[in-house]
Amino acid sequence: MTRRRIVLMRHGAVDYFRADGTPVESHGVPLNAQGRLQADAAGAAFAKEGVVIDRVVVSGLPRTVETAQRVLAAAGQGGVPMDVVPALAEIKGGALADITDDRIEAVFTQPFTTTQDVEAQRFLDGESIGEMLDRVLPAFDALLARDDWDCLLLVLHGGVNRALLSRALAGGRAFFGRLEQSTACINIVDVGPKDMIVRATNLAPTQWLHAQERHTSMERLFAQYARTRELAV
Repeated sequence: MTRRRIVLMRHGAVDYFRADGTPVESHGVPLNAQGRLQADAAGAAFAKEGVVIDRVVVSGLPRTVETAQRVLAAAGQGGVPMDVVPALAEIKGGALADITDDRIEAVFTQPFTTTQDVEAQRFLDGESIGEMLDRVLPAFDALLARDDWDCLLLVLHGGVNRALLSRALAGGRAFFGRLEQSTACINIVDVGPKDMIVRATNLAPTQWLHAQERHTSMERLFAQYARTRELAV
């Protein structure tokens, strides 16, 4: 049996809030200095380990494109074809200003951690987990059906990555939201004719052991946002 390999990454770190606390429009936000460093470190790790990428897929959001470009450049593989699959864009949030103070923390932190009515959970009062799965899983299955790659680099998003890892682990539709995805993390999934093997998850290229992390990415994001609304955290 010969298995193909998927290298699944989350985009590098970005700033969703300006220095004065003003939210940034998330669709076009670029990598920050830390995110660029993370992407470069991932590419350097690929080069050191002899990882040869033969195709790249991104969601099309600038933070995924920039991460992929920097990874490939640092790996010395700048000529690899890159495809954009908009259906793999991040789960869509609602308008934060419309969410009352008594609900805001739960809206940030619960959709990815609850085990009750998982698919009904709405991300920041926007798209539900189920609605995201409806668009993400067919797009992923279409990539699996293609025969033009042996080692595929996917640079996507925290919520989407959880959906794809859950699909691999469960062998079908599922969502394990507690699979944390740090910025620029690397997941390794091997794909066989009838199965998928998850070899590694959430490998952070600048912090392999997560020594400085005890909070989830959404908990950190809520803490940043809370300061803009002068909420107690």
